[in-house]
Amino acid sequence: MTRWKTVAEARRIVEQETGTIYKDWGGRLPVALAYPNTYYVGMSSLGLQTVYRLFNQRPDVVCERAFWGGGLVSLESQRPLNEFRVLAFSFAYELDYFNALEMLRQADIPLLAEERDESCPLLIAGGPAVTANPEPLADLFDAFVIGEAEELIPNLVETLQAGIGEERRSLLFALAQIPGVYVPTHPTSHLQPPVKRQWIHDLDAHPTTSVLLTHHTEFGAMYLVEIARGCQRGCRFCLTGHVCRPLRERSVETLLHQAREGLKYRDKIGLVGAAVSDYSRIDELVSGLREMGAGISVSSLRAAPLSETLVKGLAESGSQTLTLAPEAGSERLRALIRKDISADDVMRAADLAARYNFPRLKLYFMLGLPTETVEDVQDIVELVNAVGQRFSRRITVNVAPFVPKAHTPFQWAAMMPQTVIQERLRYVEQKLRPKGVAVKSDSPAWAVVQGVLSRGDRRLGRALTRIDRTSLAQWQRALRESGLEADEYLRQRSLDETLPWSVVDSGLSQAYLQREWERAQAG
Repeated sequence: MTRWKTVAEARRIVEQETGTIYKDWGGRLPVALAYPNTYYVGMSSLGLQTVYRLFNQRPDVVCERAFWGGGLVSLESQRPLNEFRVLAFSFAYELDYFNALEMLRQADIPLLAEERDESCPLLIAGGPAVTANPEPLADLFDAFVIGEAEELIPNLVETLQAGIGEERRSLLFALAQIPGVYVPTHPTSHLQPPVKRQWIHDLDAHPTTSVLLTHHTEFGAMYLVEIARGCQRGCRFCLTGHVCRPLRERSVETLLHQAREGLKYRDKIGLVGAAVSDYSRIDELVSGLREMGAGISVSSLRAAPLSETLVKGLAESGSQTLTLAPEAGSERLRALIRKDISADDVMRAADLAARYNFPRLKLYFMLGLPTETVEDVQDIVELVNAVGQRFSRRITVNVAPFVPKAHTPFQWAAMMPQTVIQERLRYVEQKLRPKGVAVKSDSPAWAVVQGVLSRGDRRLGRALTRIDRTSLAQWQRALRESGLEADEYLRQRSLDETLPWSVVDSGLSQAYLQREWERAQAG
């Protein structure tokens, strides 16, 4: 894309937004907030919008956005990325690492931290993927923020303001002193205790709502409000349930006030949380929103507890789909992963979906969970067939290969071979599609790549730099040329080996995670 076309496209995008923040660069620290995926995907991220607000509410910072595929200029002032003093990347998914490297290449920024000097932007990474395990990117980024932005950004900005013009080594040393900031090249990092994940105690003191509104994104028709953070369930596979602890909820009064503001822009309020239906005052919240005339939408639901008030409110708001995540087909496997819902809970949810005339019911499952057998896969089919007896409209089944994650009890688990997952996926498709059930799945081949990156070590960074364009063939070639094998990362880990992500203290003890892993293995 030529320069003038890129600039014109950026201007066209921001002209269709509400809430865009424009600032003069004079005397301010210029930060590019880089999201390594498309604008459509990135603008659905409440985390990205929160960081944008946190940076820009400081008078000494100007923060602008850049997205993968956007021609690599910032949206607000259409400046090239290499003109910013700081590039702050937000990683929600490991597979976005490939897009980040492509963005750096297009911006003429050296990929390896050791090849950059004071004339280059400082590269910082944050987000769930690197909070869990920053090591695969440790040779590429100068610093990582581990945990929640609200707690980290004030100290981060103060340190950047004081040292951004100084020698890079001095700035990195100062950054390494900040709680929650991991600097891989810090000379004493191997002598230091793990970097503690930072988190905020009082959610009410930190509003997390839509800042920018655009119709060109998945949730463009609604104003997003985070109702809670963390989860108390402890499902053994779940990254969010472990690295976002403890569970914290916003008060109903605060949420209704935020929603009242949001109704000035949209007539539907999107409720965001790890499990919205678990919110302790959900009926009170839904009733309050409906009384003020707000439509509601939710990010996630558990089959139990499932509030009928919530389901009714969703139906009255025009929601087309009720989404549930049983995760596994059999009671045995759901107990093993600590997903404490029964087949009866799923049936009751299906009955509610039918009673309130939802056009579609969507069910999420994983394949390849530890100890999964052919019988467990058959149980997925049986459970979906039983749901079909209760809900006669459209059913969609989403199947994702299980990827072990750092800082969960399954961080030691082996990832099931790709061939086995593909075979089991084919079985599910062959059994359900003839019955009119739509089956969608994530790519097992790319899930293996994610499996390597999620529990990878520092050697992977240089392998990533060998990839010219994102493809499975290029990835496999890069691993070979780096002397690495995927199986080395996908195997079961022993309890006494040092794990690459032990540089991060998530707040949960290894003893707790080990106890949960042993309980799972014992069934």
